[in-house]
Amino acid sequence: MNEVVIRPLRFTDDVPAMRAFLETLGLRSRIESDRGGWVELVAGRGMVALHDAAGSDMGAKPGETTLAFEADDIEELKDRLEAAGYEDAGIVDEAFGRVLTASGPDGTKLWIDERSKDLYGYTLHDSAPDPRWSVAPSLGVSDQAGWERLLSTLNAGPVLFRTAAEFDVRIEFTTTEDLDEVARRLAAYQPEPGADGLSVVDPDGQTVRVHG
Repeated sequence: MNEVVIRPLRFTDDVPAMRAFLETLGLRSRIESDRGGWVELVAGRGMVALHDAAGSDMGAKPGETTLAFEADDIEELKDRLEAAGYEDAGIVDEAFGRVLTASGPDGTKLWIDERSKDLYGYTLHDSAPDPRWSVAPSLGVSDQAGWERLLSTLNAGPVLFRTAAEFDVRIEFTTTEDLDEVARRLAAYQPEPGADGLSVVDPDGQTVRVHG
């Protein structure tokens, strides 16, 4: 099975602080750039990538989150997307590796990185993801049916949906870990309990929700 991993990408002006926050939450660092400015953290399902906003080629602002994916075999995924009607699916070579792109719902651009086997310039950590945690980004969408069809084609998830006029991405999680224990671990970040879990403000000033 060609696994497609969902990977929200957060642009930040403080990668170490965001990394410490996510590790306190329950994620584990997997890969980091030797020059700094890039870290990938994994959960039992899904991952979160951190990118130094100052080094962004797309002019992203600190606190901005985009949606991306990672997969082993993007050639197979290209064929799968084309068969499902995503006719502009194509593979491009970037400085960091190959990327599969296609037009997505709500005027978005789908971005799937090929999992690199050449880790020159990066450090790979022997991390053991906590199986109790899943990355479940909240997508603000106007075409939920279109997103459900795309994610089904990719066999990727989980995601949460909100109705929104413009597409946006928020980092959220689901966990089977006891939320009282999570709250104690996050005490320095002053988490707030709610009807469906915990809310906590991350170092970028963005609200992150943990659903139990």
